[in-house]
Formats: sequence, structure tokens, C-alpha cells
Amino acid sequence: MKRYPQCIMATCCVPWDEQGQFMEEVFRRGVGNTLRDGTRHLYVFGTAGEGYAVTDEQFFAIVTAFVDEMRSGNAEPMVGVIHLSLGTILERIERCREMGVRDYQISLPSWGALSEREVFTFFQEVCGRFRDCRFLHYNLPRTKRLVTPEEYARLAEEHPNLVATKNSSDSFSTTARLLEQAPQLQHFLSETGFAYGSQFSECGLLASLVTGWSELRRLLRAGIEKDAATLTQVTRDVRIYFEQLRFLMDPPLIDGAYDKMFARIHDPEFPLRLLPPYESVGEEEFKRFEAALREKLPHWMPPLR
Repeated sequence: MKRYPQCIMATCCVPWDEQGQFMEEVFRRGVGNTLRDGTRHLYVFGTAGEGYAVTDEQFFAIVTAFVDEMRSGNAEPMVGVIHLSLGTILERIERCREMGVRDYQISLPSWGALSEREVFTFFQEVCGRFRDCRFLHYNLPRTKRLVTPEEYARLAEEHPNLVATKNSSDSFSTTARLLEQAPQLQHFLSETGFAYGSQFSECGLLASLVTGWSELRRLLRAGIEKDAATLTQVTRDVRIYFEQLRFLMDPPLIDGAYDKMFARIHDPEFPLRLLPPYESVGEEEFKRFEAALREKLPHWMPPLR
């Protein structure tokens, strides 16, 4: 049996004002609106949430607001912890645990690629230390080292509180091996990977294109019901969606730059800016992107305000 429910999982971006201060009211509004729209499994501080860039003071101020808003909506908060220092990762988890947080999203330290032995030490230090908590591992190339499906199989046996993974690879071979080698973990896959993987086994949907919640829910239902026709149609839409994004990716920006565009589409007051030194999408580029989506994929867009 899966250790975590099959669902849509989505990030909460963090808004910053012109002085680089946390815009708590805008943040809370975004979390609350997403919950009311029906997406319950939310996390803060993935790469889109700039978890790699915040200070400890910023981290805990945002976590406090996030946990409060999630609890108000009767939802379980998941906090991402990204850092080069394992010690800081453990300290942040300990403090969040004191706040009642039990679900965490973790990534490997990324200063240098970890060896296999170091990977297993990392999971032992984190999952083994906090056995009353649940952990999702975010497997991304920025850590310079991907955990393999075969390693996940061993890690899942060693750590019952390792419950899920996030894997955004579109490799059919890797997706199939993830589902086969570590079936007890809930593997969250991006839209294209989900459309493929859900035809063979249960998997979760990692929402990356979050302008159209109804379409994402339709994709999730199609995966659960093995509805190949709908999976094919939504996959075509995803291809068109990425074609509109492509002109913003030369040169490529950090992940959160694109996610903040999606947040702006839902809330016109949400700023596009990132913490320095990272660059954001410009206002004119954002307007062209939004107009293109409304023309080509209107069913993926919320009503105009």
C-alpha cells in the first residue's frame, strides 16, 4: 500500500515587496484561495518557493504564516527544507516540529554530488532522527546527483517514514522503474510524466502548470480512471503550454521566476520579483505570456478580474 495519498501536490510561492520584505497578506491570500479552490496538499519552500535563498528569520516568519493558514483551512502543511548544511536542515526541522509540522520535503545538499554512502547517511540523519515525521524527497538535478529507483527501493525499506518522492523527469524508462522498484512510495510526477505513469500504476500529480486547477483535476481523474483519451488530450495542451513558455527561457531563469507568473495570473497583486541575485520575468514578457495562454488555452486560465 502507498504511504501517502494519491493527490495533486502544489507549491506556494512567496511574494516580496520592493524592499525585499515578505508580503504576508498576499501570501496568506494565495494559500487560502488555493485551499478553497480544492487543492489541499500544499507545500512551501521548494525551488519555486525560494527555499534555497531565505535566511533563518525569513524562513520561520513564512513557515509561521503558512502553518497558520493551512491549519485555518483544515489542511496539513508540508515544509520544504533546502540547505547546503545538514546541520541547518536538522535545526530547521526541529523548530518546525515544535510548531506541530510533521510533513517535510527534503533535498540532498548540493555543494557537491553525494556518493551513494553519503546519500544513505543523509537519509539516516534526517528520516532516522525524526521518526514521528513524514518525508517526501525532492529528486532534482540541481543537487548534482539524482537518487535512482533502485536506491529508493532500499531507502524505503530502511525508512518507513519516507513516504513519497517528487520526480519531474519525463523519461519513460525512469518513470517505469520508479513505480516498479519502490511501489510503496507515492511518486509525484509532473503533468507529462503523470500522463504516462498513471496508465501503469498509481502515482501523484505534481502541479507545475497551476493556472488551471480544473484541468489539473481532470488530469488526475483521468489518471485514476485510466482514461487514455483524456490523458492524451491534456498532454497535447501541456505541449502547447510549454511552447508559450519557451520564449521566456532564453536565457533560462531560476524555476521560481515562472511559478511567480502563474501566481500573478491568479492574483494581479502578486509581484514577479525574486530575492537577489536571481532575475525575474519582466512585466512586458509576462503580459505577452498571459495573452498567449488566454488565446490558445483559455480553458487553462482563471476568469479575468
